[in-house]
Amino acid sequence: MPCDADLSWVGPDVTSGKGAGDENFPVGTLLISRRNRGHVMAYYHFARCIDDIADDPTLPPDQKAARLSAMNAILRGADAPIGRHDAATAETLHRHFKKLDLPYEVASDLIKAFQQDVTKSRYANWAELVDYCSFSANPVGRFLLLLHGESADILPLSDALCTALQVINHLQDVSTDLKRLDRCYLPQDFLKQEGAEVGDVALSHSKPGLRRVFDRMLDEVDSLNDQAATLPPLIRNRRMRIYTAIIVALSRHLARRLRREDPVAGRVKLSLWDVVRSLGTASRCLI
Repeated sequence: MPCDADLSWVGPDVTSGKGAGDENFPVGTLLISRRNRGHVMAYYHFARCIDDIADDPTLPPDQKAARLSAMNAILRGADAPIGRHDAATAETLHRHFKKLDLPYEVASDLIKAFQQDVTKSRYANWAELVDYCSFSANPVGRFLLLLHGESADILPLSDALCTALQVINHLQDVSTDLKRLDRCYLPQDFLKQEGAEVGDVALSHSKPGLRRVFDRMLDEVDSLNDQAATLPPLIRNRRMRIYTAIIVALSRHLARRLRREDPVAGRVKLSLWDVVRSLGTASRCLI
């Protein structure tokens, strides 16, 4: 994709200070083999960087779009500007991909999603949101499974898990996304049908109509998690099988918390007990 050289690197590097330890789910886990850990971390740093570009409130939209296009070009082998950490993440991932027999799309599709974030801030219905997740989240699971030599046949189950995780994250950040970026991932038809409005997420607590929208979305998440629960036994790599089982369990626990708690009143997070129980659930994969 061509990029506007006059805009691509205008302004500062906006990569946040967030690291793998700040994410909802384990990234640089020891369950990833040492042989693959470097590939995973290179992928994570690239994904974190392009997400930060799309979400930065200080960059104008045209600069975001140009910089994301430039990152895509570097990922596929274009020269990177010297001295920029953001561009270096794409250059580093390109070197990793040259060693791997993996499709570049499992990384570049993320850029499509973040390019969409620059221009699209509302979603008409659930289908539109799922389509967004197919670019913003599903490539991550596909990357991990293909990296570990898993069959392409199981990728749709991975897509279900990644879409569930993405929707959960949208619900966790529902107020922040609107206040900070004027972005709302709640299906507009759900809001209309339940007598709610986008502005309701900026209040101190959820109104009944908005709560019903959340619950409808969580119904869909539960269905996706049910599909995802069938994934771990199909994974041949033992470490990845256990890792995936942990993520499925964490996804279920967080969905339950979002049922009980109000994401408008405060960010809903996993508890230590949720993590312990998830590890217990995943331990069955050792049998």
